[in-house]
Amino acid sequence: FGHPPKSFQQTPNLHFEIKNLCLTHQIKFLSFELNLSIILCVTMAGNPQSEVLIRVHSKRAGGNMIHPVEVDTPPVQSPAPTPMVYREIKHFKKWFPWLIPSFVVANVVMFGISMYVNNCPKNSVSCVADFLGRFSFQPFKENPLLGPSSSTLEKMGALDVSKVVDGHQGWRLISCIWLHGGLLHLLANMLSLVVIGIRLEREFGFVRIGLLYLIAGFGGSLLSALFIQSNISVGASGAVFGLLGAMLSELITNWTIYANKIAALVTLVVIIAINLAVGILPHVDNFAHIGGFISGFLLGFVFLIRPQFGWVSQRYAPPGYSTPLAKPKFKTYQCVLWIISLLLLVAWLVAGLVQLLRGVDLNDHCSWCHYLSCVPTSRWSCNTQPISCMSEQSGNQLSLTCSNNNRNGTYTLVNATASQIQGLCSQLCR
Repeated sequence: FGHPPKSFQQTPNLHFEIKNLCLTHQIKFLSFELNLSIILCVTMAGNPQSEVLIRVHSKRAGGNMIHPVEVDTPPVQSPAPTPMVYREIKHFKKWFPWLIPSFVVANVVMFGISMYVNNCPKNSVSCVADFLGRFSFQPFKENPLLGPSSSTLEKMGALDVSKVVDGHQGWRLISCIWLHGGLLHLLANMLSLVVIGIRLEREFGFVRIGLLYLIAGFGGSLLSALFIQSNISVGASGAVFGLLGAMLSELITNWTIYANKIAALVTLVVIIAINLAVGILPHVDNFAHIGGFISGFLLGFVFLIRPQFGWVSQRYAPPGYSTPLAKPKFKTYQCVLWIISLLLLVAWLVAGLVQLLRGVDLNDHCSWCHYLSCVPTSRWSCNTQPISCMSEQSGNQLSLTCSNNNRNGTYTLVNATASQIQGLCSQLCR
């Protein structure tokens, strides 16, 4: 029966009761809800009528409105009503979300393994939360996010461009999205993943959302590697931003089925803008956010497209019900967006990967792009040069000189290990 009029879309609950044809679906988007309670029913017998009554139940209005719609109904001989037969509409079924919670568990487990491998009491002079034993955190000066050392993250599979290009370790573009720099980093990403991911998986299923998460994470790592080549990078932020981008494109491509669509669009854009603005702070990889968002935005047009209601009503119509004009499954603009987005996505991922493997640094071709990831102010610096120190061991005295700021430090340490020296150097140079 096509799309409901605007007056229908403005009501919070719409219940279409159709004698010979009904559909059931409930659509939710953020805090803006459109409930289309459509019950697909097959009436085996009933009184022949020349019109279908569409009854709209509105909690806001407190009353019902009856709108006659002229349709061609085949004559039915028996006047006695019979029970209705219900059928499931697979295109709008609700999925049980299990994959996103599994991703959360996997990230938490990987963080625990990273802290176990880190073993701060053995490899550092001082630790935070010593009562945790080998799960204690590195000093605040070395890692303010309450996590392991950078050397541990590198062992676990952090994104290191030199190892990807020279060591042919391309798997780091995927492994890095399962690692986190600290407990605070992990909590922020997992909270966002639960809030956004579970809603999307419930609506679109684990296959599409799982692929979207992984491909968006790969796209975020790819853009990060093309711009940030002097430091390692970890985190699921790129994949999470991919889910945000997919929510935006899903709203656009399925525009006609949502109520309060302008308010939903404005709210989502504000949320995305705030999260991207946080990325201009130091030590935050905003290129991963941007790359994941772009990848997810394009994937949303490909994976999250919904058929129009007119096609669904025809597909699930009872035997003998005739419609005046057959409708295509998708609208023309949906098909155009699907083709364009798929071509752009493939072109971006292939071109980016080729440039990375060639060792291209995009900062050489864009002098201002580094401001997208960090904007220097009087309160912080955006210096991303790798930290290094000159060390000298004399008896039980270890002397360090930071190569970045020429600071000197002397420590009482016998037979210092490489991990201990690197930790002290990191604290001295910050």
